[in-house]
Amino acid sequence: MKKEKDSCPRVDIGGQAVMEGVMMKAPDAIAIAVRRPDHTIVVRRDTYVSPSKKHKWMGWPFVRGTVSFLTMLSMGMRTLQQSTDMLGILDEEPTRFEKWLSRKLGKGIDKIVMGTAIVLAVVLSVGLFFVLPEMFAKLLKGFWPDASMSWLVNLLSGILRILILIAYILFCAAVPDVRRTFEYHGAEHKTVYCHEHELPLTPENAQQFSTLHPRCGTSFLLIVFVISIVLFTLVGYQGNEFVWRLLSRLALLPIVAGVSFEALKGLAHSETRLARTLRWPGLQMQRLTTRPPTDEMVECAIVAMNVALHGMPAHAKLTPEGWAVLHGYAESDPAYTPPAQADETKGADAAENARTTVPEDGAQVDSAEETGADGRDAAQPLSAMMD
Repeated sequence: MKKEKDSCPRVDIGGQAVMEGVMMKAPDAIAIAVRRPDHTIVVRRDTYVSPSKKHKWMGWPFVRGTVSFLTMLSMGMRTLQQSTDMLGILDEEPTRFEKWLSRKLGKGIDKIVMGTAIVLAVVLSVGLFFVLPEMFAKLLKGFWPDASMSWLVNLLSGILRILILIAYILFCAAVPDVRRTFEYHGAEHKTVYCHEHELPLTPENAQQFSTLHPRCGTSFLLIVFVISIVLFTLVGYQGNEFVWRLLSRLALLPIVAGVSFEALKGLAHSETRLARTLRWPGLQMQRLTTRPPTDEMVECAIVAMNVALHGMPAHAKLTPEGWAVLHGYAESDPAYTPPAQADETKGADAAENARTTVPEDGAQVDSAEETGADGRDAAQPLSAMMD
């Protein structure tokens, strides 16, 4: 059964797997839902303002790709930290060194850890995907110094980047916690598909869809690596100086990201045979970063989707931090009615039906006199209405 089309206008929803949960990003809000060890779902919602709304030029084609790439990197690290906090399993006393470092830098230890993680991630990315391939390219230039062979050098170094990416993903997948995150990644994709097909957000509906989605960041990375081969060949430095080759590749990265973003959006929203063929490799790459999720994982994704689109559940209990604590995914649905209120409504309806009935002539009579003191028949209109 499909939802009414005007109940909530369909928009492109982005997402990300986090620690034991899912983040969903709607046009004006970000929601994170995590499953705690006690099986409750904790969800938070934060307002989101697109960079293009603050600065119109950030929404220009090709520019928006670079902006989106940088925004998602920052947002991804932040949401991972927030999901860890929401789980409530790492509330440890900071060490003496951490306290000393916090005092010296004048920042909280969580910000110091986050900053360190970002720096390490950037260094690792540059080392793996730029320094190593360019060292390999320098070696190849020794065999083929002729400038006419630059295209082959760039092609082989680009293939090496892709192989390093695949090896890195496989290495990460060997870690049990990362494998669970890949399952939550699959839950995110299934829920996004369910929303895009305008079906009610339930685990049963979501589980029928694939874990492979054309707008996934994994596909984006593959597109970046493929387009980088072309742009590095056309406009990059082709000489033998290692440093200049490396710097030229880093300088071209914003252009590569901008072009790749437009390519991703174009392929994701087209159903031509050419588009399906070109996005097929990216979908296959997602087999490495997604896994079939459990129903409980899908429930987390549904909660994040509902809260991102409709706001925080009105009747949920809140933690001191302002996060909502839910006992089931249905509580995040905007049409959800708490059991106590539902019982009160049913009781009021039953009492009204028991008090009066309306015969065909419009006169009100006492239903107990019409049906007997037990009033069993008086409950029939309510039962029929519920059926």
